[in-house]
Amino acid sequence: MADRRDARYDGLAAWYADHVATLPAHQVAHTEALELLGNGPGRCLDLGCGTGFAVPGLVAAGWLVVGVDVSTDQLDAARGVGAELVLADAADLPFADASFEAVVSVLTHTDFDDPGAVFAEARRVLRPGGRFVYVGSHPCFVAPSVQRAGVELPVLHAGYRRQGWWDASPAFGDGIRPRVGVNHLPLADFLNAVVGSGLTLLEFREPGGDDYPFFLSLRATK
Repeated sequence: MADRRDARYDGLAAWYADHVATLPAHQVAHTEALELLGNGPGRCLDLGCGTGFAVPGLVAAGWLVVGVDVSTDQLDAARGVGAELVLADAADLPFADASFEAVVSVLTHTDFDDPGAVFAEARRVLRPGGRFVYVGSHPCFVAPSVQRAGVELPVLHAGYRRQGWWDASPAFGDGIRPRVGVNHLPLADFLNAVVGSGLTLLEFREPGGDDYPFFLSLRATK
């Protein structure tokens, strides 16, 4: 989705687009992002835009969208969705300071080598008072140590506190993670990465009706 390691999505764009289109939870995450972000106008950076799934909703909400991703194949799949598309590393954005009224990122932090560095870049390119919204998989309940598929209740495996990249896990199932891996941060480390970036956290949520939430979401400002 948006830093050097994510070039591993090259070669998977068509499969990925079809895969997420069948996942109701994927739509829940993007609906949550739009609700937290609110309407434009202004320039909005879709950070780790992938195949452009979020762009139509952002445009409909009145935003002028710029999508950035490190995967050439993902950006090729996003052509024509209504955004300016830029090939770049999320931790080293090619934009001037205070370039955007808003930054939104959905389901990306597990694909970043250094989420804290990415959040700091998001803050840098935001204008003072600008909006930052993030929606991602819940580190406690959707993690390489948590098996959800095929079981009524999540099954915990060892390793929740093990930070860093996982390339294999008995909890992965057959989705995207066996193909590209996952960078896991425990919940406290994830939140500290946001706060340590200099963003001011305004709201933290666990959207959806599941007893064991799939997602976490947050709204912050510069």
